[in-house]
Amino acid sequence: EIHLESHIVDQLKQQGWLEGDHQHYDRARALYPEDVIGWIQDTQPDAWEKLRRVHGVDAESTVLDRLGKTLAAKTGGTLEVLHRGFSVAGAGTLAMSQARPEDSRNQTVNNCYAANRLRVVRQLRYSLDNENAIDLVFFINGLPVATVEIKTDFTQSVEAAKQQYRVDRKPKSATTGRMEPLLSFRRGAVVHFALSDSEIYMATKLAGESTFFLPFNRGNDGAAGNPLAPEGEYPVSYFWNWILQKDNWLRIFHRFVLLERKEVEDAEGRIRYKETLIFPRYHQFEAVTTMMDAVREEGSGHQYLIQHSAGSGKTYTIAWTAHELIRMRKPEGEPSFDSVIVVTDRTVLDAQLQEAIRQIEHQQGVVSAIDRESSSLPKSQQLAKALLDGTPIIVVTLQTFPYALEAILTEKSLRNKNFGVIMDEAHNSQTGSTAGKLRQALALDSSEELASLTPDELLEKLQSVRGLPRNVSHFAFTATPKHATLMLFGRPLDPVKPVSKENPPVPFHLYTMQQAIEEDFILDVLQNYASYKMALRIGETFVQQNQRVDAKYAKRALARWLSLHPTNIAQKVELIIEHFRKNVAHLLGHQAKAMVVTSSRAAAVKYKLAFDRYVEKKGYQNIRSLVAFSGQILGKEINDDLNHYPDEESFTEENMNPGARGRDLRKVFDTPEYQVMLVANKFQTGFDQPKLVAMYLDKKVSGVEAVQTLSRLNRTFPGKDQTFIIDFANDPEQIV
Repeated sequence: EIHLESHIVDQLKQQGWLEGDHQHYDRARALYPEDVIGWIQDTQPDAWEKLRRVHGVDAESTVLDRLGKTLAAKTGGTLEVLHRGFSVAGAGTLAMSQARPEDSRNQTVNNCYAANRLRVVRQLRYSLDNENAIDLVFFINGLPVATVEIKTDFTQSVEAAKQQYRVDRKPKSATTGRMEPLLSFRRGAVVHFALSDSEIYMATKLAGESTFFLPFNRGNDGAAGNPLAPEGEYPVSYFWNWILQKDNWLRIFHRFVLLERKEVEDAEGRIRYKETLIFPRYHQFEAVTTMMDAVREEGSGHQYLIQHSAGSGKTYTIAWTAHELIRMRKPEGEPSFDSVIVVTDRTVLDAQLQEAIRQIEHQQGVVSAIDRESSSLPKSQQLAKALLDGTPIIVVTLQTFPYALEAILTEKSLRNKNFGVIMDEAHNSQTGSTAGKLRQALALDSSEELASLTPDELLEKLQSVRGLPRNVSHFAFTATPKHATLMLFGRPLDPVKPVSKENPPVPFHLYTMQQAIEEDFILDVLQNYASYKMALRIGETFVQQNQRVDAKYAKRALARWLSLHPTNIAQKVELIIEHFRKNVAHLLGHQAKAMVVTSSRAAAVKYKLAFDRYVEKKGYQNIRSLVAFSGQILGKEINDDLNHYPDEESFTEENMNPGARGRDLRKVFDTPEYQVMLVANKFQTGFDQPKLVAMYLDKKVSGVEAVQTLSRLNRTFPGKDQTFIIDFANDPEQIV
């Protein structure tokens, strides 16, 4: 471990990092004072002179005290101070770092950027109560931004480093109860790395045994981990050679790291906020960085397909991409892109995306969402105005996207401008009424239906295309690309040769589902997948897990289920509720939730009615459902042997969920009040609820839809190590 530690420090010093002495570290303030003061003196001499005149010999201690108090304040924290500085009486606001300017013509800003001090300290003794030491701590201008615990595979694995953080690196002293400033959330280091010579993991919040680590590995040919390194180097050398390279390290903290603030609603509808520091994972930073490098080299008018597994943080990768594009400058200082249009066909993600983008860039007017709620103007006029005004980031739904393409292609004043188009779930953009406009933008014959072409016909068609619009660059994000998506947005495996069967199109950047599962970032939802027939044959799914039962009782129970072949919704509801109660409800400390995927809106209404009837009949108190569907269903659409309603009686999401009281169903479902969500298309894809453990699938799904639907279960949650799927409708081989 000592040799690896020394190697890292030596490599960093060669890159211009400074090495510090732990004895010069201020434990109480969690600062490296020499760099705080040195940075201010070098970059803000006039402010320092004012402080010196006012405070004399106490100038340094005044600044350090004020900085420490700002870091500890509720509205402060390391990231906030890095971005916005801190105020000192008599000197105004003092900046604590300088981001790299995209326009390099301002020499004053260039000098300020060059003055940033990056420092590494070995064996830093951080505690106020003992001599505990952390292997490496990284500072930017005296502010601690990261810690590293090192293990080597010759002695201990990366798991030992994680355990050291959980057991020995608690943010509150076990002996005195005092907070350890360096290890406190927001107040101290932003990120904590567990590093071995072969793997890296990271956490942005230390919380004892519940500390959650994310992988920070490159991946190994689609699998987890890292590739073998050349002789004399380490598999994790990318960490100090690339991530910790000065420009990249500063860029990460100025443009990527952010504080996510999410609303959380309790059962009574009270709102509180949950804060999470987001540090980019390796695949996210690599994807955005390599895309930006390619755009600078290639110019506008090219395609970039990013295939990242479901659950891999795609929303933030898209937000970072949008921001990097609008910041990009040509050598003469002009923006490379006049506007970036973010296209999504999921209103749920649309809202998440807007919020993610706003959390990166706090200035007003950077983001414009084209929707009915934000303006009295029709969407087409809103969009035209945003494009003509040069609004940096414009978020539109797929239904609004054709107006954007039409404006770009027909408005004279827009023809000489450059646009970036970011498409979320690219494959969905190739169907329905939008396909014609999309084909037009890609210079395809809009009279020919893209979906009707065979792969070979499409290949031939694309090869014959001459000159895609040179002022539009496409950045397509998907977890599950169709062949047509790869043809439209992919690049030849060998870029020198044309696309062919031997040289197929591939994504620009890939983070596979296999890697995500092997890294424990998402769960393998097929582990407990069972068709209804298989579930009955196994039998154990209908017996309380991990509990000895009378053999005769078990056989009688199984025989009953076998005789109760659920040909109608009422029987399926009985199976679902009893399975959920016996096998799922107690998981995650009784927080586990389930989703029932129905075949239509009418089926969802029938399920809800049958669900409520069965729960009431049994007198169950601890299982309540919500139903999600759009529009209204009339009584005549659901009437059958069990349902008898006036033909014109209207069933809507609002009147079938009276307990929701008009609140957002996603937030309501997150409360302890509800356990089961019954869906018809809505929330079947693009909906993240980490507490989902079970899915009851009563709808035919195939291809991309199957992957996206079952992937609702793959999000991780503390204590979640298994999922359940019972499928009433599909062929298991096709699903696998």
